[in-house]
Amino acid sequence: MSVLTIDSNNFEAEVLNSELPVLVDFWATWCGPCRMMSPVVDEIAQEKAGQLKVGKINVDDQPGLASQFGVMSIPTLILFKNGKAVQQSVGLKPKGDILAML
Repeated sequence: MSVLTIDSNNFEAEVLNSELPVLVDFWATWCGPCRMMSPVVDEIAQEKAGQLKVGKINVDDQPGLASQFGVMSIPTLILFKNGKAVQQSVGLKPKGDILAML
């Protein structure tokens, strides 16, 4: 499964109403740590296909979603289950830490 691009138009359908847990990566193009973590997030999306959805929200394009979830620093990963944010991680993290969060 590929990584979804999430915005205010599809957030409810893809994240809040998802039957699978959803890992959302809040990022921006100018953020070096975000670019470093992106391939790791992509890898997790491939490995966990069918068990987990992975989406990315560009905070510059979607400031409303970023503020709705209190995203002050990026990269921020938020894990949603049953439409609720249940885990959050801020900053560049190794793959093992991200997998442990799941």
